[in-house]
Amino acid sequence: MSRSRLASAKRLVVKVGSALVTSNGNGLDLAAIDSWARQIAALREQGREVILVSSGAVACGVQRLGWGRRPKTVHEKQAAAAVGQAGLVEVYEAAFSKHGLHTAQILLTHDDLADRKRYLNARATLNTLLGLGVIPIINENDTVITDEIKFGDNDTLGALVANLLEADALIILTDQKGLYTADPRKDPAATLIQEASAGDPTLEAMAGGAGSRVGTGGMITKVIAAKRAARSGADTVIASGHENDPILRLAAGEALGTLLVAQTPPLAARKQWLADHLQLAGRLVLDDGAVKALKSGKSLLPVGVSAVDGEFERGAAVACIAPDGHEIARGLANYGSGEARLIARKATHEIDGILGYIDEPEMIHRDNLILV
Repeated sequence: MSRSRLASAKRLVVKVGSALVTSNGNGLDLAAIDSWARQIAALREQGREVILVSSGAVACGVQRLGWGRRPKTVHEKQAAAAVGQAGLVEVYEAAFSKHGLHTAQILLTHDDLADRKRYLNARATLNTLLGLGVIPIINENDTVITDEIKFGDNDTLGALVANLLEADALIILTDQKGLYTADPRKDPAATLIQEASAGDPTLEAMAGGAGSRVGTGGMITKVIAAKRAARSGADTVIASGHENDPILRLAAGEALGTLLVAQTPPLAARKQWLADHLQLAGRLVLDDGAVKALKSGKSLLPVGVSAVDGEFERGAAVACIAPDGHEIARGLANYGSGEARLIARKATHEIDGILGYIDEPEMIHRDNLILV
């Protein structure tokens, strides 16, 4: 049943590590990149959305600069990332263009996902790109940051992207077959773990060990990433990128690698978070028609909002209040309080004329709303 959830996943984040992207530091593996592009194009044909988180910029830059090993100083790493990122995105665009697909380069730092406004802007841009059929290629912005070029960064980034986009699953392709009960390079008795709970505390002890010569992470970062991804309900599978067509086979539910299962599905996880949200930033007072719409499972439209209380930013958790003063729902507002006051009681088609733009047609989308 758990593997069947992968087969039904509509939105997938695929993370590929440096050792795979650069063939263990010997230069970009063009055949591997072509294969990933072909597999992702096939998933797009099935109507599924795929976001690719790709390591390899620093390793690619090291190879292009003719250095014998990964640099140690921050400035050298940043220089290698700048050189390597140009080559990396060029190769990805060429690979996907063979299948009539465009790519978009997205360079993120953890600050982008920690700041609420930047978080929402990143999510809106990525959702727009997916709607346009573009394949986002995401990497850490190693060129401008200092403290984030560290152990396991892009495994963590893959999990954060899965949270950001409310993906159904995170696929981490690596140079190992999956998570073992011990390091198989040291313990011949180690066995592959086929499935476990993403929150199982015993997994981190099993996953100890350093990363590859080319990359920065190890299995421990992948286990921690799976735990992070599970917070928004995304399952994680860790599997070998050296298998034939691993992305397609995993997305079809085949039992490759190690599946770390989230205990709560994505929509339920988000709504549980909303239900448990103790500090609400403001209140939207609804009319009777909006109350009826929400109870029937519909989104909240601006026309159904009769008043806005409090000061809050776009993306804040707010209460939805019935005309009798009782809270009937809570959700994430698509507009800040100032904007919400301007478009309250207005039809959706009037938003652009009032604000000069339209972020979303709804005040709160039904997927970001829970009845209380």
